[in-house]
Amino acid sequence: MLDRIDAVARGLQARFGAPPDVGVVLGSGLGAFSAALDDPQRAAYPELGLPGSNVAGHAGELVVGSTSGRRVACFSGRLHLYEGHDAATAALAIRALARWGCRGVVLSSAVGGVDPTLGTGELLLVSDHINLLGANPLRGPNLDALGPRFPDLSNIYTPRLRALAQQVALTGGAARRLREGVYAAMPGPSYETPAEVRMLRILGADVVGMSLIPESIAAAHAGLEVLAVSVVANPAAGLTDEKLAHADVTAAVNKAAEAFTALVRGVVAAW
Repeated sequence: MLDRIDAVARGLQARFGAPPDVGVVLGSGLGAFSAALDDPQRAAYPELGLPGSNVAGHAGELVVGSTSGRRVACFSGRLHLYEGHDAATAALAIRALARWGCRGVVLSSAVGGVDPTLGTGELLLVSDHINLLGANPLRGPNLDALGPRFPDLSNIYTPRLRALAQQVALTGGAARRLREGVYAAMPGPSYETPAEVRMLRILGADVVGMSLIPESIAAAHAGLEVLAVSVVANPAAGLTDEKLAHADVTAAVNKAAEAFTALVRGVVAAW
């Protein structure tokens, strides 16, 4: 696996040169952030040795540019376990970023609100997670060149970056602090049942999605700082009578794209 990771990292170096300060992974409907980068260079995932993305709302390309004086590598779209990938493949891009020389990542995702007080379009800082995917990107022989066999995940979502995001939000005119909460990952691709949502709430989850955790574990294992920002796309199943549809998720997240872009640009500037 390390050979595959290093092959992608060498491809990134050859295509884009010096490593970025920060990597950003964009979830469904958040591709507008990459469009706002200055002096962008683009490459489709297959050109870099990464599997292509087959999910609506995920462009499947890497955009390297700058914002707020920082060099950023922006993955517009991600790989999911429900597409048939294993957790190590879902985390391949993050590990290649680390080997390229990047020092931190911002992970984003569209989520369902398990906490009924969360509003559609609201941004939530992930403070912890519950991994119900039944998979971990570190399974198998440990890659000692990346990190330890048993990494500590107590502060997987870097407190310094969460505090910085709160400062950026308040400075930008937010009426209150951003909510922080626990992200639960379910394997998908079907949405959760109302009974599963009730279970997640009992377990302590605030939002639920189908991604993010393999990337965050791999990033922490490799020593990267991690900030995760989720956009609440809809109330989770059973909280309303509305049926869930991916097109509605993407549309809801699109409306939050401006606030998300402003937050991430501010965090990157002060990183």
